[in-house]
Amino acid sequence: MTVRIVPFARIREIVGNAVLERTLAGGARARDAFAALAADFPQLAELERSTRFVRGDAFVTADTELHDGDELGLLPPFGGG
Repeated sequence: MTVRIVPFARIREIVGNAVLERTLAGGARARDAFAALAADFPQLAELERSTRFVRGDAFVTADTELHDGDELGLLPPFGGG
């Protein structure tokens, strides 16, 4: 299956793209999509535990199963003021 990955903030800076696609095995979870991206960008490893996932318009957990054509947003921790 193919999943569109939309990185934000620091993750986008690391990967250098606003949208990426990864082909994953059936039954893959959000954490698997992150791992596929981290395989190409090892700097992401430090953000793995703190990254939040958004599928469609809802936050999901790392254990959420993905489906072909899903769009998965990756939100690292951020602050501001």
